[in-house]
Amino acid sequence: MPTARTTSATAQPAVLSRIATAPFPFTAIVGQEEMRRALILAVVDPGIGGVLVMGHRGTGKSTAVRALAALLPPIKAIVGCPYGCAPDHPAGACEVCTAPARAAFAARTVPVPVVDLPLGATEDRLVGTLDIEQALGAGVKAFEPGLLARANRGFLYIDEVNLLDDHLVDLLLDVAASGTNVVEREGVSVRHPARFVLVGSGNPEEGDLRPQLLDRFGLSVEVQTMNAVAERVAVVRQRQAYDADPATFNTAQEPAEEKLRRRIRAAQKALPKTELPDDILYRIADLCLRLGVDGHRGELTVARAATALAAYHRRPAVTADDVCEVAIPALRHRLRKDPLEETDSGERVQTTLSEVFGETTAMASARAVL
Repeated sequence: MPTARTTSATAQPAVLSRIATAPFPFTAIVGQEEMRRALILAVVDPGIGGVLVMGHRGTGKSTAVRALAALLPPIKAIVGCPYGCAPDHPAGACEVCTAPARAAFAARTVPVPVVDLPLGATEDRLVGTLDIEQALGAGVKAFEPGLLARANRGFLYIDEVNLLDDHLVDLLLDVAASGTNVVEREGVSVRHPARFVLVGSGNPEEGDLRPQLLDRFGLSVEVQTMNAVAERVAVVRQRQAYDADPATFNTAQEPAEEKLRRRIRAAQKALPKTELPDDILYRIADLCLRLGVDGHRGELTVARAATALAAYHRRPAVTADDVCEVAIPALRHRLRKDPLEETDSGERVQTTLSEVFGETTAMASARAVL
């Protein structure tokens, strides 16, 4: 992928164009370490299960998610495939790409898709429907892919996710569980891959998420308005500089963006070789048991997130510090809610971390991610 250092006469204009039209850079976001860490881990290991970002209005939730799109390392996809099937993973390909002639298909490098799901989207827009143009013009029953098809192998972003209609929530739950979208209507029967990382953001004052959807998010982070004057001033200065001249601002930030991009690539490659020691895994299970977490998705998420964090920090094996950094976002939304309890769920996880891993280790989890 070209960077700002590229000197090729053909590559440089493309790079400058990308920088000029890029959103606010991910590395220029001030503070919000927990949110940025969670989003990076979801990129390193999409199997973590997505990220839910809840917090006050105007705290950079949607800015961070949209900035993630420009940061993601590109992927290879089969040319002409509407679902972006991977050329080197036939097991997860669509029916067309698994045909006998598949070996002759060409591949190309494309950006990782980041698809927005509007609150007012219809079911047909989400899952796909009959292509009316072909049906009327040529009399052919053809499938018109929806947002789930576009999001395959990428990210599906829902702003104000807590306001999403229930029938769309049910569809998302089915597809997120199976990784496959099945559409049968108007004489069209289509089954295609729809494996995506679900990223949602919202304001908790406007309503809660249904428990079924809440549990589908691997990590849940809370963002709050900054209380330090210096940080609030830094936010204003950064935004003013970007609004005044986006191209110049993004060009200055590109070295930091490319550094983080390379670090994510390295973490993705190191992830399969990063070990999770037995003693750490036993303590993760003990942590979830003491917290009364239902099911086993809590242990799985903590284990995967801690492994991704270790790979990101270039460590060969997961440490107690890695677990302590990811435990709160991985477990806070899985705890049983007691209306009479005044203790915050994050505080409950922190207290139990201290019991399982020791006070010093549990409190040493404020390390900057960038």
